[in-house]
Amino acid sequence: MELVELGPLTAETRAELEGGEVDPFDVQGLALEFRKKERHVALRDPEGRLVASTGMVLADVEIAHERAQVVGLGGVLVNHRYRGRGFGRGIVQTALTRAQTMGPDFALLFCLTDRVGFYERLGFSRVPPPVSVEQPTGVTEMPLHTMWYPLAESAIWPAGPTRLCGLPF
Repeated sequence: MELVELGPLTAETRAELEGGEVDPFDVQGLALEFRKKERHVALRDPEGRLVASTGMVLADVEIAHERAQVVGLGGVLVNHRYRGRGFGRGIVQTALTRAQTMGPDFALLFCLTDRVGFYERLGFSRVPPPVSVEQPTGVTEMPLHTMWYPLAESAIWPAGPTRLCGLPF
């Protein structure tokens, strides 16, 4: 497998990763609008096809009314033909290594309940609710689990309500 860095995903590269799945992230019923990621780390198979990817974006948050910047991870996807081989773990760990060079003390992501254990095994912790995010219709409470990861050795998520300043990633 070859590790590559990409900018925003094109419709073609996204379709290649999704492999024909209608809702590969299982969020179709949530009616949330997500932010496009500015950069991605991805894996290509020996034939050059994308098999896994994680997007990253810098984002502002307010925690207990104090503003901070985080590296948002999102769009973690392994093509269904390649699942169960550790590529998800590898691509998230690679994204976290890259995120450590981007400046913020924290990485942040949103996930469904059935994926919480996967991220906890990678060192993520849950952000206690409430967590609010912006949507085109206004600010709303995030229905997904919010999880953080320390990008700096001494980083501890502060106590208090969390608000993402912008669309979730």
